[in-house]
Amino acid sequence: MCGRFTMATNPAALEEHFHARLSTAIAVPTYNAAPSQAQLTILNDHPDAIVRAAWGFVPAWADGRPDVKPLINARAETVATKPFFRDAFKRRRCLVFADGFYEWKRAGKGKIPYRIALKTEEPFAFAGIWSPVHDAQGEVQPTFAILTTEANALVAQIHTRMPVILREQDEKDWLNPSLALAAAQALLVPLPAALLMAYEVSPKVNSPTYNSLDLLQPVA
Repeated sequence: MCGRFTMATNPAALEEHFHARLSTAIAVPTYNAAPSQAQLTILNDHPDAIVRAAWGFVPAWADGRPDVKPLINARAETVATKPFFRDAFKRRRCLVFADGFYEWKRAGKGKIPYRIALKTEEPFAFAGIWSPVHDAQGEVQPTFAILTTEANALVAQIHTRMPVILREQDEKDWLNPSLALAAAQALLVPLPAALLMAYEVSPKVNSPTYNSLDLLQPVA
């Protein structure tokens, strides 16, 4: 699964990488992105604009239903068939910006947090799906879920699942609503382990309210 991630890359680098506009009003770094928070995304209906969306997917048919719990992840293996996700997979795909993600490894009765990032330390995009729903004030708010897949050899040492990190050359295809569904499904594979690094970080990351630059530092 993916329950926390980081997005601390400077705005200019994000605009250059994703070829999209980023308003300075929303260009705020996060070192501990957590569910329910608004995060940087590109939605496929406006692929040239970077916007914030709430992390916690609610399908359009459940808009306004308090009994439907937002979901932060969707399994790549079933996203095309599960009623909760399948319409968004067909029509509303998105990029979720990140430059690392956290995962916890079991150690005895406890867990040790790790940060996983590209060896190049460049930003990347998770494959996501999104849906527009109304917030408490009645305003339309996009919501999203991050797709997950089986862990590669590196992440498997920490956890059995990992988020789908799209290759840069596949990002435009993922946003293309004309892409055949079989081709979209084929993009949902683990990023090769050789491209990633993983290191232990402070247990301060366990608190979703702790959001500080020191979380990016390896534990000595």
